[in-house]
Amino acid sequence: MTAAPATPALPTTRPAGCPFDPPATYAALRETAPTSKVRCPAGMDAWLVTRYADVRAVLADRTMSSRGASSVHANPNADLDFEVSPGSIIQLDGADHSRLRKKVIPEFTVRRVEALRGYVRSLVDSHLDAMLAGPGRADLVQEFALPIPSLVICELLGVPYADRAHFQRQSATLVSTDATREEGEQAYDSLSGYLAELFVAKQRNPQDDLFSRLSVAGLTMEELVVLGLSLLVAGHETTANMIALSTLVLLEHPGQREVVLASPERAVEELLRYLSVVQWGVLRQATSDVQVGSHRVRAGEWLVAALNSANRDEEVFPGADKLDFDRESPRTHVAFGFGAHQCVGQQLARVELQEALTGLFRRVPELRLGVGREELEFKHNTLVYGVRELPVAWG
Repeated sequence: MTAAPATPALPTTRPAGCPFDPPATYAALRETAPTSKVRCPAGMDAWLVTRYADVRAVLADRTMSSRGASSVHANPNADLDFEVSPGSIIQLDGADHSRLRKKVIPEFTVRRVEALRGYVRSLVDSHLDAMLAGPGRADLVQEFALPIPSLVICELLGVPYADRAHFQRQSATLVSTDATREEGEQAYDSLSGYLAELFVAKQRNPQDDLFSRLSVAGLTMEELVVLGLSLLVAGHETTANMIALSTLVLLEHPGQREVVLASPERAVEELLRYLSVVQWGVLRQATSDVQVGSHRVRAGEWLVAALNSANRDEEVFPGADKLDFDRESPRTHVAFGFGAHQCVGQQLARVELQEALTGLFRRVPELRLGVGREELEFKHNTLVYGVRELPVAWG
């Protein structure tokens, strides 16, 4: 008898010398096996969904549970039998999820976010002032990409910016796939304790911020803490990585900078599609039998919706591996997910990216990479892809 072939591992290796591209295996899978079984780092098998249409269908399907979000399949130390915490806006389903989302969605409407644009622009200018007053060299991650979204989310939520080092450090542990289970639990407990104290203070002395409004919104303390943690971590981690990685792309495509300055909205959408920094995809679990592409997925089985593969689908985005700011309908990408769990803060992320990139290249047109590209260290072991440091120079 011939042994059954082993289930292939979830593709994780990016093409050599191509840090902006997802694993090359995705392109082949989209052609030959767009929904196929893989073995995930967490130890379970899942259906890997790679085509754009199928990814959107999975994320829009209300019978698909999001209890495994965010990307627990990518963590070798994951506990797959966990109970979803009250307040987890990214993991709860149905009425529980809708109730929480209705509490926060008014804070992130286009109108509310546009009202913050002037504040974001002032932050960009002040950080550029500080950079330009220096020696002509800087780490763009620490001096620009990370502090701007951190300041914005602190302002919006009502978190003291003086505490940023604490929540940034704990957030980095939470999104690392190399952290042990003990390290992850310690980081979670540390942030949870911090937020519990903050919410008690908000209840006693409410201010004009989101956490103050949530503190009197009828949620339990556990719900407040878990919801607050989700908003705080997501509010700076993804945007900071997108700012730095987008800057690196534009340093390597200097001819595209003028397009960014002339049409930042279109340019940002294409960068979101091209980079797709949620690098391990979005995990779902079928709650009933369902057809995905040509495969019948059974109730209880896991699925990984590969966002970065969907955003490189040639049937939807011709020339998908090329950065193309003239692309038609770039906003059809799934970088923010799709369906009921689509990122609630996507409008804020767009404004931050638009203001950061236009401000940077308008005021520092001679910006260049301060080291060889081969010296950069990329975040291959985190849920959100990016670059750890980005040395730049000017003048």
